[in-house]
Order: sequence, then C-alpha cells, then structure tokens
Amino acid sequence: MMRLLIALGAPAVLAACADTALVSTASAPRAGFALVAETTRRATGAETAWHQSAADVEASQAKVRALVQGKSISAETAVRVALINNRRLQAAYAELGLSAADLWETALGPIPTLSLSVTNLGPSAATRTLEVALMGSLLDAATQKARSQKAELEFRAAQLEAVGTALAIAHQTRRAWVEAVGAFEAAALVRQAQETADAASELAAELGRTGAMNKADQAREHVFTAELAGEEAAAKLEAQLAKEKLTRLMGLWGADIRFYVPDRLPQLPARVPARSDLERLALANRVDLAAGRLELEQIALEHRLAQSTRMLSDIELAVGGEAERDGGTTEKSPMIEVGFAIPIYDTGKLNQRRGEMAYMRAANILAQDAINARSEARSAHAAITGAHSIARHWQQQVLPLRRTIDEEALKSYNGMLTSTFELLADAREGLEAQLNAAAARRDYWLADADARAVVWGGTATGEDG
Repeated sequence: MMRLLIALGAPAVLAACADTALVSTASAPRAGFALVAETTRRATGAETAWHQSAADVEASQAKVRALVQGKSISAETAVRVALINNRRLQAAYAELGLSAADLWETALGPIPTLSLSVTNLGPSAATRTLEVALMGSLLDAATQKARSQKAELEFRAAQLEAVGTALAIAHQTRRAWVEAVGAFEAAALVRQAQETADAASELAAELGRTGAMNKADQAREHVFTAELAGEEAAAKLEAQLAKEKLTRLMGLWGADIRFYVPDRLPQLPARVPARSDLERLALANRVDLAAGRLELEQIALEHRLAQSTRMLSDIELAVGGEAERDGGTTEKSPMIEVGFAIPIYDTGKLNQRRGEMAYMRAANILAQDAINARSEARSAHAAITGAHSIARHWQQQVLPLRRTIDEEALKSYNGMLTSTFELLADAREGLEAQLNAAAARRDYWLADADARAVVWGGTATGEDG
C-alpha cells in the first residue's frame, strides 16, 4: 500500500504575502542610505560615505590621505574626513544595513515549510508511505501587513539613528578642531612670553653677579621664568591631547596622522549670524524629535497588532489532498489540518491598558524633548551672542589698551625713565590679556559649533570616535 499526501493551495496563498515593492527597497545594497547622506549634507555641508568592500575602504583612505597628509587642515576639512573615515560611523551604517535585512525578511512574508517523509514498513518494500505536506502559519499570513509596517517603522528609526550618529561625530569633530587650534594658540603665546622671561632672568643673574640686584629681586625674576616654563609645558600637553582627540574622530592612524592645524583661530565675524529662528529650525529639523514622533507611530502600531492577534494564538494550517492506492484502486480525499491554542484568560483590557500607558509615556517624553529643544535653541543663540560680545570686547577694548601701555612703556624705557624689569612686568600683564582674548575667541567658535548642532541634533555625548 502506498500513501501519498500532496499540499495544494497553500503555496500560492503564502507567495502572495510578499510585498515586492518593500522587498525591492530593503534589498538594495545601500538601503536607506540616500536619506542619511542627504540629511547629513544639509546639516554639515559635507558628504558622507558607506564603505561595504575593501575597495571602498581603500578609495576612502586615498581620499583622506590627499586631504590631510602633511597639510594644515580647516574645520570643514576635519568634518569632511570624519564623515568618510570614522569607523564608529561605519558601524552605525552597518546597523542600518542589518535593519534593512530585517525589513527584507519581513517583506518576503511567511516562508512555507516543506515536510517529506518516506516510511518503509516490513521486510519488503511493498508497503511505503510518502507524505509531502506544505505547512504555512495562518497567524503570520493574517498579520503580514501589520508586521511589515512595524519593520518599516523600525527601518526608518534606524535611518534616523544613523543620521544622529553622523551629526554627533561631525559636531564633536568641529569642537575638537576648535579646541586643538585654541590650545596651540595659547601655547604659542606662552612660548613668546617665555622667551622674554628667559632674557629677563639672564639679565637678573648678571646684575646679581655685579651686585646691582639683591637676591630677592633676582628670585622674583627667576620664579616668573620657572612658572612660565611650567605653563608652557602644560599648554603643549593640552595642545597635543586636543590634536590627538581630533585625530581619533577623523579615524586617522599611521602615516596619516602627520597633519597640522592652524596656530590661531579665525577672526571673529563682524556680527553674529542672524539665528533668531533657531527655535523654529530646531523643531523642524531635530533628528531626536523625529525619532520621538516615529516611536509614537511604533507604539500605536504595536498596540493594534496585539489587538488583532489576541484571539489567534499560534494557528497553523495545512491544506492538501490525500491519495491512497491499494492494488489497482486509488482513493482520493481532501485534507485540512489545523492546530491551535486557546488563551486561558482574556487579555484584551490588559493589552489595551499597557498600550495606552506606553503611548502616553512616549508622548510626554516627546513633549518634554520639544520643550528642551526650544530651550536649547534659545540657549545656543544666547551663548553665541554673548560669546561674540565678550570676544569683541577683549579684541576691541582690552588688547588695544594693552598695546598702548606696552608702547608707552617702551618709550619710557628707551628714555631711561623706567627699568628693564618694569618693562617686563608690563609684558607679563599683557600675556594674561592675550590669553584671555584667545580663550574668548575660542569660546565663540565653540558656541558657533553648538549652534550649528542644535538645529539638527547630534549633540549626544559619548565616547570619542
């Protein structure tokens, strides 16, 4: 006796579940990256790239080498390099690829299971049973659309997360460049003062040998020189560490770390850029707010999905036909097998309550995030305006007065009205004014970097690089 079981209608039903448009979108080699690249370009003015092969990496390294090796780089160049060479950013893009793969799998729909068994009963092969059953999950088929929507929302969330990572790295890189240049500028100012102090210390030692200066006055000159030497060493170390942080963010190593930054920050603009609409732009463009709105959609969809599947608990369906042959007679009969589990209690109200509370939690977090974004925009505008005013005060008021003092002191010294050490005392005070002015200019450019970031987000803190 031979028994044959063949599945009939299920393959066509399950195949129809696949969303061909979604499959085409999710299966693209760089699925979702166009939006990431465009948003990043609009926010930073620089292009980013997703490397998926050794050739891509090699081409990127050649481009980076041409941009930085042996050159003094600007903030824009530093950001450009980071967006194509930072490996943490490439890892974020790989996460986007994983999300696209998940979406692709969901869009394909339930995958039929082919079960084949051949049983040989008895010592002879006269009796065989051949069963072929094609099983499909009725629950998967019934919820295919909702699950595809959920996967698509998760994919969109992965896009926003990739954008947020790119913007955060761009923001950190711009700040690191400002900090590095500011540190080198401060080190240069201290070094100039050190040269003057060394000359004064040598003069004091010579006068001490002739008896024209007592030991206390000599010590005052020597200690100033020693203090400046310590300050210069600290300034050099700070500049070195700041540059190393910038190097990490740009993803550089080996021979590529041989690059330079300017010794002085750019001059202040004549006026603060008009950014009175920062608040409006932040609400329209912030990536974190877009992610919050997307989370609300996800919660609502998950709640609807839970409601639609509450009464369908793990149902599987096999549809086919059974053919039995005994001797020369064949008997056919239709076959439907259904297995299911019934919930032991009604969870409808529980699921509804949980969905409502999850939605309200996300809605309130989003509302507070919007309030915070408004406040951050106002703070950024106040910071850049205030920093510009302070830096210009040092540049236009304090430093010109210090230059006047230095010029008059030099005239008095040349006219033998003041001593060398009085001239050097004025130089010490002038160094402090120059360092304060440089720090104020650095604070302005840091505030400028923060104001750029507040419009789009990407200001998340974390491990560098």
